[in-house]
Amino acid sequence: MAPAVEEPGPPPARRSGPTGLEWALIALTAVFLLGLFSTEVADTDFWWHLKTGEYVLETGSLPAPDPFAYTTDLGEESYPGEERVRYFNLTHEWLSQALWYLVYAVGGFPLLSLWKGLLLTLTSALTAFLAWRSTRNVTVACTAALLGAPVLLMFASDRPALLTFALVPVFVTILELWRDDGSDRWLWLLPPLAWFWANSHGGFFMGWVVLGCYAVEALGSPRRKPLWIAAAASVAVSGLNPSGFGIIGILAGYRESFLTQTLIEWSRPPLWGPPYIFQILLYGAVAVALVRLRQLRIAHGLLLFAFGAASLLAFRNLPLIAFLAPWLLAAYGWPLVAPKLPRANPAMAPGGAAALVLALLGWLGAQGSLFQLRAAEWKFPVEAARFIEQQNPPGRMFNTYEYGGYLIWALGPERKTFIDGRALNESVYRDYRSMLYGAENPSQNKALRRRLAEQYDIGFVVMNGFEYVSGVVYPLILELGDPGEDAWKLVYSDAKAVIFARDTPANAELIVAHSQPKSGVTEHLDASCRLYIENSPDLPSCARTLGFLYLRAGDRDRARAALELYLSHWPYGDPEAQQALQSLR
Repeated sequence: MAPAVEEPGPPPARRSGPTGLEWALIALTAVFLLGLFSTEVADTDFWWHLKTGEYVLETGSLPAPDPFAYTTDLGEESYPGEERVRYFNLTHEWLSQALWYLVYAVGGFPLLSLWKGLLLTLTSALTAFLAWRSTRNVTVACTAALLGAPVLLMFASDRPALLTFALVPVFVTILELWRDDGSDRWLWLLPPLAWFWANSHGGFFMGWVVLGCYAVEALGSPRRKPLWIAAAASVAVSGLNPSGFGIIGILAGYRESFLTQTLIEWSRPPLWGPPYIFQILLYGAVAVALVRLRQLRIAHGLLLFAFGAASLLAFRNLPLIAFLAPWLLAAYGWPLVAPKLPRANPAMAPGGAAALVLALLGWLGAQGSLFQLRAAEWKFPVEAARFIEQQNPPGRMFNTYEYGGYLIWALGPERKTFIDGRALNESVYRDYRSMLYGAENPSQNKALRRRLAEQYDIGFVVMNGFEYVSGVVYPLILELGDPGEDAWKLVYSDAKAVIFARDTPANAELIVAHSQPKSGVTEHLDASCRLYIENSPDLPSCARTLGFLYLRAGDRDRARAALELYLSHWPYGDPEAQQALQSLR
């Protein structure tokens, strides 16, 4: 790689400012991205973040010990350092959680949706800004912003991680401005941002990575001293957080955790496969960097290596490439392309690009995919939580993992959950899976669940029936819903949740007042699957599962309806399901 002082390519021609069409393109792109990223509030973990923010602001203290789950501190450590990881998970996002709750208190779910959209739009906007500084071409810059949008859209969830996705580009932009503008004043923005970041999300160590890349590049620069001082100050103040400088050990603990490794966000993305746009961006940026190796700046090469490695190690890091790769493609790829364009049209026409963005706005707007300023209450046990609050059933609650966050929001801290998305206790998670999926030998399921119910003093179960991405139906709902299962009674059912009460003297009054036929479980599974497909038509696998369940049970009418629903929403072909449906006609 070339010395730090070498530019990516010949200095682009400078103009006084964007033309009218270019300003129109900038405005349309900004509105499109803001609308695209302002999705409905639908993340299952969002609710416990919001409740934690409320708790921090109301009590003036960190949420440790855990105020929301009764299982957090039970049992022994399952791996060295689990207690330290648990404390980190409880406390490391306290500032962003408080900020999220303040946004909610001011503007409710509409403002929360816009807040999420603004953070992701900022990430795209900084890609565009850096691409523009490299090319002085507004159309190329807006195209760069749009290229990363499909990857960022996959992460349009209401979590503090959005701050990391935004602050990585902010750090890079500040360091680029410092290098090119010749003023050290930009550097002193970094330490306060580093403190804010370190108390808002565990990804703050990526700020260290960015600072390290530019510090290495500055080794031969006479201006290196101010950068190194600012970088050292930023690292130092980032240690002023509840876990200090323990982040590296925490990450090692995550790699030891069976629970964490079951989460999709910590899995490795495929080297080639969905999401294809990520691989296209990563490999495209690497290819262009290799072609322009003589012009490649040291910091840019190090960032590409670091962000590429991080994204290939964990799905949750893909937004790093969504920010970096389009910028590098513009900075190093555009000089290769521009000379080959016809002289009469040396750059992409901003008018044509603006028309395309306008068409996208109209198309997605007509589908209702822009500015979804609402909460996706269809996904969560809203009415079931209300039933629990009103009836106040005795005993402790067992709940499914994906419903834990909402139950914390609706019922906590007075009613505590069994488990939720904070991933706090490894041994409890193993017991959770045993309760949900049963024993290896199905004949032992009843005894296993009886033991766990007694061990945890479980009085009632509130759950959904499916893992909707895979379509797997939870064995627990089928077994508790079996008419021959007398130890548990169905006391509540709707399209989003069922509640089973354990048949104990303490629950006698609740059971007498609200007991329902176990056939309500079948109705729930049907209604739940249809509700999910209605709102997420790209995830119809629950209907496939139901179709084969009904087929084995001899219910041909229900099997036919479920398989028809599945195949009408699954465009990739499924010979087994198609053959089964043919046999029912």
